[in-house]
Amino acid sequence: MRIPFEQLKAEFKRVLINLDFPEPQADLCARIFAENSRDGVYTHGLNRFPKFVKHIKQGVIKPDAEPCLINAFGALEQWDGNLGPGILNALFCMDRAIKLAGANGIGCVAVRNTNHWMRGGTYGWQAANAGFIGINFTNTTANVAPWGGTTPTLGNNPLVISVPRKEGHVVLDMAVSQFSIGKLHQYESYDEQLPVPGGYDKDGNLSTDPTAILASKRVLPVGFWKGSGLSLVLDLLASVLSQGKSTKKITDQGIESCVSQIFIAIKPQSTRQTGELIEEILNFTKSSQQADPDVPVSYPGESTLKTRVKNTAEGVLVDEKIWAEVQTL
Repeated sequence: MRIPFEQLKAEFKRVLINLDFPEPQADLCARIFAENSRDGVYTHGLNRFPKFVKHIKQGVIKPDAEPCLINAFGALEQWDGNLGPGILNALFCMDRAIKLAGANGIGCVAVRNTNHWMRGGTYGWQAANAGFIGINFTNTTANVAPWGGTTPTLGNNPLVISVPRKEGHVVLDMAVSQFSIGKLHQYESYDEQLPVPGGYDKDGNLSTDPTAILASKRVLPVGFWKGSGLSLVLDLLASVLSQGKSTKKITDQGIESCVSQIFIAIKPQSTRQTGELIEEILNFTKSSQQADPDVPVSYPGESTLKTRVKNTAEGVLVDEKIWAEVQTL
């Protein structure tokens, strides 16, 4: 089932207005949710919206809260998100990082006490659209077992790196597990197996069954021990730089809130040589002989652009059950 983008956005906005969101904030949040689904990240668009509404009703998310500055050290700033909507806090913080980078060449904004930012790639695209390199990451509740462990004590901490490019930005948006928790739930709802192992079953065997992996709570870190280490250092950086809560403290709360996030913007040299270097790297990567003649080699963000064009023209693909649920909210 496909829904026009504007209809999807209007339905999100209707719900948020009724939940006492100020009109500008409701419009912005609705746009980001709709764009996430439009770009093919359904797990953090429509599919995540009912949970977002639930957290608002529970008081986890404060609709009218705004971030406040705690400390500033040249190109580095610390902010408190005051439990405002994670989307709005994240857009604000990346915008601040961009402004700092415009003045200093680089800008870093650390925020604490914020909420889930939905699709982390949103803020990578934000930086790239402004002509800046972007790096952003967040910690989360513990849902990944460290290498050598069987119980989750690491967060599935997303990492986003974006590079502006006239022909289409390069945007890496990755969780530190082979499949995000949202993606596992999506495969489970469609009663589909994963294309490659994504975690372990209760007996400790690598599995492609999303239900078995969710039950065991043992998702597979990317690169095995390397992904485990990456998750740890992202939590360290987010917590230390923001002086906010770590994955342990977030997990102890019993609900994913008060997370810590980092937003970095870097001003690249705007020269012909810079553009040529980017094209050289991308062209060399894509020159690899294809494993499957029907599946071309692509760079991070390339498939997003194709999905965006298709869903804009044909309507955004939605889960009919979740769409019906949102319409009743």
